[in-house]
Amino acid sequence: MTVGTDERAGVRRWAALAALTLAVTLLAVDGTVLALAVPALMADLEPTGTQLLWIGDVYSFALAGLLISMGTLADRIGRRRLLLFGVAGFGAASLLAAFAPGAGWLIAARVLLGVAGATLMPSTLSLVRNLFPEPGLRTRAIAVWAAGASGGAALGPLVGGVLLEHFWWGSVFVINLPIMLLVLLGVALLVPESRNPAPGPFDPLSALLSVTAVVPIVWAVKHVAHEGADLPALIAALAGLACAIWFVRRQRALPSPLVDVTLFTRPAFSGTILASMIAIFAFSGLLFFFSQYLQLVRGYSPLQAGLRELPLTLASIAVVAVAVRVMARLGVGRALGASLLAAAAGLAVLAVGEGLSGFAVMAVGLVVVGLGVGLAFTAATDAVLAAVPAERAGAASAISEMAYELGVALGIALLGTVQAVLYRDALPDLSGWPVGSRAAVDESLATAVQSGPAVLVPAAQEAFSSAMQTTSYVAAVLLLVAGLLAWRLVPSERVAS
Repeated sequence: MTVGTDERAGVRRWAALAALTLAVTLLAVDGTVLALAVPALMADLEPTGTQLLWIGDVYSFALAGLLISMGTLADRIGRRRLLLFGVAGFGAASLLAAFAPGAGWLIAARVLLGVAGATLMPSTLSLVRNLFPEPGLRTRAIAVWAAGASGGAALGPLVGGVLLEHFWWGSVFVINLPIMLLVLLGVALLVPESRNPAPGPFDPLSALLSVTAVVPIVWAVKHVAHEGADLPALIAALAGLACAIWFVRRQRALPSPLVDVTLFTRPAFSGTILASMIAIFAFSGLLFFFSQYLQLVRGYSPLQAGLRELPLTLASIAVVAVAVRVMARLGVGRALGASLLAAAAGLAVLAVGEGLSGFAVMAVGLVVVGLGVGLAFTAATDAVLAAVPAERAGAASAISEMAYELGVALGIALLGTVQAVLYRDALPDLSGWPVGSRAAVDESLATAVQSGPAVLVPAAQEAFSSAMQTTSYVAAVLLLVAGLLAWRLVPSERVAS
């Protein structure tokens, strides 16, 4: 092969990486952009409270429930083929969601978005593993992919703010169409096919169990966050746990399992999954409430709030420049541990800044969090893919993404519960106010601002700010624990730079 051919091949695979990263960036943006559109959506479609919850939650149910099945299916039928189907499906579902005439239609479109999204994350990551088999280049490529994932999640509020200041709520879905067309063309023209050459038979019962194990648990977590612990939540959690136990026992007995559960006996794999799940738990929960803090306490518009979250986005993207060198110097395990410890320090700085009048201290905290989380995603993803053979990359990627989705659900639900309890505890005595006023202020800061007495809004804002600071410290402690776990459990083989 000539030098010119080598150069063209090198340019081609980095261009292919750009297409794959664009897909995962859009998926991450789509996960956070809808929250800003809720007020306009409610005014237009007039959903019931239950329908509104399903509009927000059903996407993550479908996505989390199908990740393992789709990751393993990609190993069998071809990762590129499944990705192309998923990209086309995601674009079509986005169009259905954008022009939904009613809440039921929008819920159905969100289900389809979740199904299509479940094909994108594990397929893109396993294709990156196939495109870059060299350890040093693979780490650099994963850093780019991880920057798209973490940066996209932080970019969602900014994108949503820009769109909603100029267009109707459906624009947050329409924006998907031209980007998905670019991804479709890029993947079709640049990305080679890859699959497991000897996958074995596909087990439908295992696929069903993987869904019935995950979805009830995710539903129970979200239900407890909204309604509190009750009998339906307990039944759902126990049913999910029973299916999970059945799933694991079946995988151990099958000659060609849907998921190789023996992967969890490897410290490099299990330690990384655990640490990254705790990390995204802390990060996603805090990010969700930080966006509310900027708008409801500081009084910023959605666009202004999104712009003030840019330091987080830019820092998580800038990690691409240093990830390989840090991992080459420290090794994967210590790099993952150090990055999580840095993110914990950033959250502590952010908590201090939330109690001050200016924004500078919070901006510093956001930069440190972005650097830490960006490097953590890169190190964790690299450690997971390095721990398995190339033919099992789809299944390993699906497990990694499952940990991510569970971490997001748990973070928003459990840290949300902590935030809500602390908020109510910090409120002044409301016993002298009418029942309606008390209920509006007690439910949340958003309802206090929208329908509570104006004289109580400053007290509610102060209570929310105090609760936010404490929740930030809780999230920092969780990241500290995740960092120490990673430092102790994940091996620190050095990555070639």
